[in-house]
This record gives sequence, C-alpha cells and structure tokens, in this order.
Amino acid sequence: MWVGGLVVGLVLLGSLLAIAESSISRMSRARAGVLRQDGRRNATFLEEIELDPAPYLNSIYLAVMFVQNGSAILVALLAEDHFGDLGIALVWVGFTLAYFLVVEAMSKTYGILHSDRAALAVAPIVWALGRALALPARLLIRLANVLLPGKGLKQGPFASEADIRSMAEVGHEEGVIEEREKDMIHSIFEFGDTVVRQVMVPRPDVVAVEARAPLRAAIETALAAGVSRLPVYRDDLEHVEGVLHMRDALKALHEGRADAPLRDLARPAHFVPDSKKATEVLRDMQRQKFHLALVVDEYGSVSGLVTLEDLLEELVGEIAEEHEREGRDVEVLGDGRYRVDASLTVPELNDLLGTDLSRDRWNTVGGLMFGLLGTIPAEGHAVTLQGFRFTAEKVQGRRVTTILVTREPAPKPRG
Repeated sequence: MWVGGLVVGLVLLGSLLAIAESSISRMSRARAGVLRQDGRRNATFLEEIELDPAPYLNSIYLAVMFVQNGSAILVALLAEDHFGDLGIALVWVGFTLAYFLVVEAMSKTYGILHSDRAALAVAPIVWALGRALALPARLLIRLANVLLPGKGLKQGPFASEADIRSMAEVGHEEGVIEEREKDMIHSIFEFGDTVVRQVMVPRPDVVAVEARAPLRAAIETALAAGVSRLPVYRDDLEHVEGVLHMRDALKALHEGRADAPLRDLARPAHFVPDSKKATEVLRDMQRQKFHLALVVDEYGSVSGLVTLEDLLEELVGEIAEEHEREGRDVEVLGDGRYRVDASLTVPELNDLLGTDLSRDRWNTVGGLMFGLLGTIPAEGHAVTLQGFRFTAEKVQGRRVTTILVTREPAPKPRG
C-alpha cells in the first residue's frame, strides 16, 4: 500500500518540477526584478535564481531524472506482485502515457500559461533544490564534458541559438509571437555577430567640417545634411580633432561667440576599430555616454563613422526622421524592376527581393557589384545573381550611386 502512495507522491513531485522547469525557463531577470519591486511574495528568491539560472535548472533536471526513474521502478515492482509478464508490460505502457499526460503535458502547459504565478510559487523550492543538488549536478556536467569530444558546455545543455530561432518561427506561425517580435529575436542574434564595418557610414558619405571653418558654416553644413553631430578635422579626416554637437554650436551662437574656433567647441572624438563587435561599441556608448565614433581600419586610417542610431537600427529596423521620405533608397519601376541606392544594405535588399544573399560577403548593393565584377563598375556594367540582374545606372568617379535591379525571366522549358 505504501508503495502506491509513494508512486503518487513522486508523480506529484514530478508535476511540481515540470511546472518549475517551464516557468523558471520563461522568466527573465528583468521580470523578476519588476515582481520584487511590486512586493510579490517569494520574488526575492526568484530574482536570486534569475541572476544565475544555470545551477538551479540543472538541479531541476537531475531531480526530474530521480523522480521519473524512481516512479517507474516502483510501478514495475507493484505490477510484478499482482500481474504476469503481459500485465507488467500493459501497466508500464499505461503508466508512461499517464505520466506524460499529467507531468509533461498538463504541468508544463500550466507553467507556461501562468509563468509569473507558478515561478513565484515554486521559487523557494527551486532555490533550496539548487543549493542541495548544485554540487552533484556540477560534477556530472564536468564528467560529461570530459567524456564528450571538445570542450563541452560548462553550464549544461541549454537551448542553442538555432533552437530559439526555431521556437520564434513556430511561435509566430501559431500566433503567439507577432511578426515584429519574431524579426527582433532574429535581429538580436544577427546583431551579436555584426562588426562595426557592416553598419558604419562609409568614408565617402561622412559629413564633416574643417576646423578652420566659421561656426555659421558648420551649422549650415549640419542642417543641409540633417545631422546633429559633425566630426571636426584639420586638412583631412585622418586628423579629426573632435566632434561638434549642434547643441554646443547653437549655444555659442546664441551667446554671441560666432567667432569661436570649432576646435574649442568640439567634444573629444572616439575611435573604434572596424573589426570590433557592434554589441561592444553599443556598450561603450552607453557607459561612456557618446553617440558617434570614428571607425578606423587595420592601418589606422579613418574608414567611416558609426552612430548610436546606426546600431539601434540593426536591432529595431530603420528609424526615419520626421523630415525624411520613406523608401528613399528604393524606387519601384514595375515589371520586376527597381532603382535602388547603392548604399542599400544587403538585408534590406533580401527583404525587397525575397532573396537570401549573404551579408558576410557584401554589406551593400554597391559592394555586391564591386565584389562580383572584381573591378570598379562603369555605367551600364551589369552582373546577374540569383535570378536578378544588377546594372550600374549612375557612377560618380569611382563610386556607384544608383543601381537598376531587374528580375530575369524564367528560362523556358526545352522541347
């Protein structure tokens, strides 16, 4: 009799662990902090768990294995006392189906649907379990890493980038995640792999002002370009002396200091290598409180600049100013033809054409033409890729400005 009661107890414990696993996995550190600020019960435990969830989740997984195997063994002992071989097999199958229904399906679904309430309820149990089983779980993971080829995973087997991307796609298809939310999830992963040279404004497009220029001329330059910050250089961009903020320029003009040298009004310039990760530059901007950085190549030459807006647009998409016209980089000509600005990025081109061109090989449509031709394009030069023809329409000096993109007709079947 006591064995049956123990089986029921283990099944209930398995349900509790399943709820804990699903609700804790869906909880975030930020959300736990909000719950604590709202004065929710057990939120302090939950916030501590979310500071480092790996050991707690690993402890849950280990406890789940004990519960599953223990309950299965006890059910087998009960069946052996009351049934024959066929009966044991039927009881085992029936118990497996019932366990899946109650623990895996119902309990985990409850934890997902009521993640806040469930996570708060089980937080003290998970906290205690994490303290009790942390050492054996850590030792077992280290043993697994020794047995596996390579370095293994120090924190345990959690969802990979591909898993999360796949879940986002499934969630969107089922209506749980909106289109913009799904796109942002993908953007976050892509942003983590992005380097500064992929998002920077290239040197030919940099709007800057000579240090000896009068203040009014600098303001006019900024107004004409629609920017709020200007690099201040002497002779050329290789000698940047600072960054002029329009707020400082207008303040000086208002105070009657129109003759003030731009170098005295400029703020210190920041320089970053073009190979630096965009995420690191964003953190530097947040920590050091600057919005513009000059980008230098491996030889120390200025190759462009990157702004806070450029980095944020990689995450949330294009941020259009009030005075900007939408779609300024693309003109639809009809019949599968488009006129695009050569600075249009490859991801934007993929969205437009439905293609899958690699952004690792080319940053912009102009770079695509340069790469495929292997030379500086002249007006009328064309290349074909993935069923589209790219024709250099306008070229200024050594730079392509606009490109005609035409969908190539599908080949006619022979015979």
